[in-house]
Amino acid sequence: MATAIPKADILNLEDYNMHRAHHYVASLFLTAALAAPVAIMAAPVPQEARVQVRVYDRNHKDYHNWDDNENRAWGQYQTEHRKNSHEFSKANKREQGQYWNWRHAHPDNH
Repeated sequence: MATAIPKADILNLEDYNMHRAHHYVASLFLTAALAAPVAIMAAPVPQEARVQVRVYDRNHKDYHNWDDNENRAWGQYQTEHRKNSHEFSKANKREQGQYWNWRHAHPDNH
C-alpha cells in the first residue's frame, strides 16, 4: 500500500531540486568564466609572413624600410630623372645617394 506524501514535503523536495539545479548552473557559469581567459590566451595569433628589408642611407646616416611604398617612390624617382628602370640594389652608390637626397626632399604625405 502506497503512503501519501504530504504536500509540504513535495514543496520542500521541489525547492531542494531547484536549489541543486541552481548550484549546477552557477558552477557551469563559474567554470566558463574562469576558462574563457585561459582559452583566449592559449590560442596562437597568426603573424603576417613578410620580410622586412632595411636599407642604410650613408649620407643621412639613417635606415629606411624598403617596402611597396619605397618601391613606388623609387619608380617615381627614375621617371622624374629619366633613368632606365632598374632595381635600387643594382644602382651604384652615387645614384643611391642621389635617390636618398631626393627622397628626403619628397617625404610621404600621410
